[in-house]
Order: sequence, then structure tokens, then C-alpha cells
Amino acid sequence: MKFYLGIKITFDFLLAFIGLLLISPLMVVIALLIKLDSRGPVFFKQKRIGKNRKYFYILKFRTMRTDSPKDTPTHLLQDPSKFITKTGEFLRKTSLDELPQIINILKGEMSIIGPRPALWNQYDLIEERDKYNANDIYPGLTGWAQINGRDELPIDIKAKFDGEYVKRINLLFDIEIFFKTVFSVLRSEGVKEGRKAETSK
Repeated sequence: MKFYLGIKITFDFLLAFIGLLLISPLMVVIALLIKLDSRGPVFFKQKRIGKNRKYFYILKFRTMRTDSPKDTPTHLLQDPSKFITKTGEFLRKTSLDELPQIINILKGEMSIIGPRPALWNQYDLIEERDKYNANDIYPGLTGWAQINGRDELPIDIKAKFDGEYVKRINLLFDIEIFFKTVFSVLRSEGVKEGRKAETSK
């Protein structure tokens, strides 16, 4: 495991660099659509928990209005549709809003595969992850919990999946998660927007 974690950093950087070169035209198009759709910056920065509980600022394409509540997970908002822009709705549904996190990976703040980085104030999730040492590794663009329920998972179950990833971490497992993520995104699985969606399930 220690050996793989060492080379995983190199793999992450190389794959992120190649990925950035390939998708940069798409990112330019998305940036233009965001600027045409609503006022505000192209990117959205948010304080998250990184490896060993160190803070960093995650990058996303902005999908919500600038007057949206800060540091609140979207699935906990009463009616997030009031804040999500038209372009943002499409970006969130297709997970294209996550693409700028390639920059976080290049900066050495994230990995391609790992537990999704918790908000700095998601204390319940952070504490649950501590039980499984899931805060001791780099957070990921996608992870084991992401393809096993995503927003639909209760905090304790999500943390258990993250802990399982820590125990099983290896190259083949990462490859499995990567390809399952692709299929999960194509089917828009586990995406939940707002408390209304939560109570209706």
C-alpha cells in the first residue's frame, strides 16, 4: 500500500496534465457559457478538508448565483433550483462542473481517486472518517462512496465506504472506480438537489 501511494502521486500528476491538455478547449467553451448565462466569476472556490485535515480551496465551475448560501451542501438547501443557473443545471447533471479540480490535482492537493473532500464545516462526516483513517489520504475527484450512492448515502455509510477504500487501495481498485464513475456519471446516479429531493426518496 505504501509503495502504491508513493507512485499514485506521480500517476495523478501525469494523468491530470494529459487530461488538462485534452479538455482545455471544452473548459474554454464552458467558461464562455457561464459568463453569458449569469454575472459572476467562472470558477467557484470553496474551503475543503484535504489530506491530514489540512484546508485547501477546491475549484469548480460556478453553477449557482453569487448570492447563494455559502458553505452549505446543495442537497441540504430547501430549494436549490432558485440559486442554480441554467448552465449550472446542465454542468451539475453531467458533473462537468468538477473539471477544474484537475488543477487541484496538479497542485498536489487532490488525487484522481479518493474520498470526496468534505466541506470544512461538515464536522459529522470528518469525525466519522477519522474512525477509518479516511482523512489521512488525499481526497479524490471521485471515490468508492461516489459510485455507491453519492448524495443519497447517510454520513456513517459514506464514511464506511471511504474506510473500505483506504483498506483496499491499489491500482486495480482505482481503475475499477474510475470506469464505474464514468458509467455512473452517464446515468446521473446518486445526484440529489435539495431537501425536497431527499424527502421524496
